[in-house]
Amino acid sequence: MPMERATSLRTLLVAAVLAAGLSACQSTPPPSAARDTDFGRCSDAGVQWAVGKTNDEPTIRRLKQESGAGLVNPIGPGTIVSRDIRQDRLRVYVDAGNVITAVRCE
Repeated sequence: MPMERATSLRTLLVAAVLAAGLSACQSTPPPSAARDTDFGRCSDAGVQWAVGKTNDEPTIRRLKQESGAGLVNPIGPGTIVSRDIRQDRLRVYVDAGNVITAVRCE
């Protein structure tokens, strides 16, 4: 009888551990999905001041903040880009001298 009780307790313990592990697999949206609805729509109307400026970290940070973009993508000469459109992306086109030549939401 003690052997049967130990086996049933072990089975119960394994079942409890499995149930706890499976409960962690609930389907919840990733944090980025929730944020996409709150912000991230890019607007390039107010950031054209950057054309002619040097492409540096403070400029990129300011462009991100003022455009509302979730993603800032610097594009150098010879860089291959995809033609997909993202409402949260600001592309910053830079020439060989690291000077910004265009700023567009794409």
